[in-house]
Amino acid sequence: MRNGLIRWVLYTALALGANAAVAQDMAAAEAAREGTMKKLVFHSEPKAVEDVPFGDLSGGTHSLSDYKGQVVVLNFWATWCAPCRHEMPMLSNLQETFAGKNVEVVTIATGRNMPAAINRFFDEIEVDNLPSFVDPKQALARKMSVFGLPVTVILDAEGREVARMQGDAEWDSESAVAVLEALIPASVN
Repeated sequence: MRNGLIRWVLYTALALGANAAVAQDMAAAEAAREGTMKKLVFHSEPKAVEDVPFGDLSGGTHSLSDYKGQVVVLNFWATWCAPCRHEMPMLSNLQETFAGKNVEVVTIATGRNMPAAINRFFDEIEVDNLPSFVDPKQALARKMSVFGLPVTVILDAEGREVARMQGDAEWDSESAVAVLEALIPASVN
């Protein structure tokens, strides 16, 4: 009985400490928002994300759980979307900035986007360091309430949604980098 009570007290203390650390990281990230990053809306509590599979241009299957342990900049886009074309090179620059630093930019073409059109899109804007993932039936986009494009969702290292932006942004700005750096857990910095 006593051991059970001690375990409960320790678990509760750890959970409260972890929640305080998450809140502190979120507050630091929110404070770093300037310019177009002010459109990034942080949730009061992280939201669970369903692990819906999505594909790649080679027919492979992937899921967001593949990125556990990393902060994810999850961008939903389409080949016909002009704001997507504008922001994609900045997402590419962001990926370069965070190479090897536990932040991953994951781009998913949602809806009807032909593989040839996706390849042409990336060729025309000279981006070759971002994944070519697809969600042709919009299964993931629907589960994540993505309406309109582009939409960018920030996932914490535990795979939970912590923030969301509707519309394009300057993802390679100092503010964007500061926001994401604040979200990288101290244990993986």
